[in-house]
Amino acid sequence: METPISETANTLLALSNDLANAVEKASSAVVAINARERIPSSGVLWRQGVVVTAAHTIKRQEEITIMLPDASTVPARLVGRDSGTDLAVLKLESAETKPAEIGDSASLKVGHMVLAVGRVSERGPSASLGIIGVLGGAWRTWRGGQIDQLIRLDMGIYDGFSGSPLVDAQGRIVGINTSALSRGGALTIPASTVNRVVEELLSQGRVSHAYIGVAMHSVQLPDALKNRLNISNSYGVIVLSVEPDAPADKAGLLIGDILTSMEGRPVNDTDDVQAVLTPERVGQNIGATVIRGGEPKQLTITVGERPQKGK
Repeated sequence: METPISETANTLLALSNDLANAVEKASSAVVAINARERIPSSGVLWRQGVVVTAAHTIKRQEEITIMLPDASTVPARLVGRDSGTDLAVLKLESAETKPAEIGDSASLKVGHMVLAVGRVSERGPSASLGIIGVLGGAWRTWRGGQIDQLIRLDMGIYDGFSGSPLVDAQGRIVGINTSALSRGGALTIPASTVNRVVEELLSQGRVSHAYIGVAMHSVQLPDALKNRLNISNSYGVIVLSVEPDAPADKAGLLIGDILTSMEGRPVNDTDDVQAVLTPERVGQNIGATVIRGGEPKQLTITVGERPQKGK
């Protein structure tokens, strides 16, 4: 039996109204941030007097202003940023604000309809509609940041929308959108990660990331070499560059070395290296095995902390 046209129209109207209500609810905590040339970026009133946005949109550290939902403008101070997760925290110098209602991204499913709500001018909020394209477990960004959940969007992220919230159908904010962590489209940093980074930036002004100071690339190991050296993994990572005075340099790692294990774990690609370099490792010694000139060599690397940009 076909659905009557009037019933279909009512269903669409109800959906349309629900989406409009979700935008209206979320936009009460969405701000515009003036910290770069040309176009502002979006941000979220995550806590009372605290704004969260995408770190890559903050191009200056002084003379930052924020346009609030009522179109008034107030000065703000950059508390800190974390390039690993592409998050930055700013504090409002004045003004009473109403924080966002934060939801749980764990409730999302692939195919769920979601919204990005940005604010880039005094004309009011802007919105983009799409769906959750991909969900996955915890992952590490190419900048070394630990993200609690992979959320990839099938949605347009327009100019000024980096730093905007991802909004569910109930108008709750479940994460922060960014275009800087993937070349393949928009990603969302889940609320749980945002909360963790906000805590660290507010308390310490920075987020600690383990660092050894090398550029690497995965390479396949020849069978003859594997058999001769009794290596179980099929791949290693070749050292392409070593930063002067970085932990790897001080440990004696050289360009052309092939790293095959760290702390006794096989190393097949750069993700395996990042898996060892957790924040808790900063200041600790880790054992590494490299192939140099066709022979194995043991090294001890004292893990450092990634230098903070702009310092």
